[in-house]
Amino acid sequence: MSTPLRWPAEALWEAVAPSLPGFTVEVLPSVDSTNTELMRRARAGRVDPVLLVAEQQTAGRGRMGRAWQSRAGDSLTFSLGLPLAPVDWSGLSLAVGVSVAESLQPVLPREGSAVPRVGLKWPNDLWLGGAGGDRKLGGILVETASFVAPQGTGPGPHAVPARYVVVGIGLNVHPQDGQGMSLAPGSLQEVADGLDAPAALLRVVPPLVGMLQSFAAYGFGPMQPRFALRDVLQGRGVRLSDGTSGTAHGVGEDGALLVHTAGGMLPVTSSEISVRPVASGGSSA
Repeated sequence: MSTPLRWPAEALWEAVAPSLPGFTVEVLPSVDSTNTELMRRARAGRVDPVLLVAEQQTAGRGRMGRAWQSRAGDSLTFSLGLPLAPVDWSGLSLAVGVSVAESLQPVLPREGSAVPRVGLKWPNDLWLGGAGGDRKLGGILVETASFVAPQGTGPGPHAVPARYVVVGIGLNVHPQDGQGMSLAPGSLQEVADGLDAPAALLRVVPPLVGMLQSFAAYGFGPMQPRFALRDVLQGRGVRLSDGTSGTAHGVGEDGALLVHTAGGMLPVTSSEISVRPVASGGSSA
């Protein structure tokens, strides 16, 4: 029988509550999906700031409806829900990725190092890169409730109404079986020895809350250079799910992926478009 995980709920509350009044931390042994659960609560009018952690997800969801399964201890799965009122929502998932990557690996290892680099693949994946090739470390799923939350932010007639945003994050903690996957999975154990799910959660969440509050005030623009440092698609051939091919040239200040195609520079903004790097042999990875 495995040792029960000891989650740092009190330490998280102490770190976050002063800047996010009403914040609570909740750990569930099992749930269908932390994002689905917080969206259910939001539709029922429960829109207080909360961190919901699941030791196991039975029906986790990724982007474009893809499944994200997790077993206790093998993965870290959590969702952060809070009212937010940014002037512009563009680039939010990219900004979340920057915050998570920097928390897990504040300093990028040198090229050629045995330690893999934590990188970002547009629009919401965390990858490991290095001698072992590209591996998926985790994913991000950002959703907003379909109604305006009762809290509003900003004084005066130009106040921006707040919406309830749910930021879901899933990270592989231990090495996973990559059978049947188009991309081999990476794990936190490759980033730092002994980095388990509770320790990673404590690293990631407080800076993430601060980043979301900064994003509400300033948008994605200030995060763009930091994304560029970890952009795994930069300069690589890519193929879009609509058949378009080209070369990735970073992201704009609005978070759009810039792809140089035969027809010119194409800004890609739709979350429904899948982007895959083209392997050296010409097939998509």
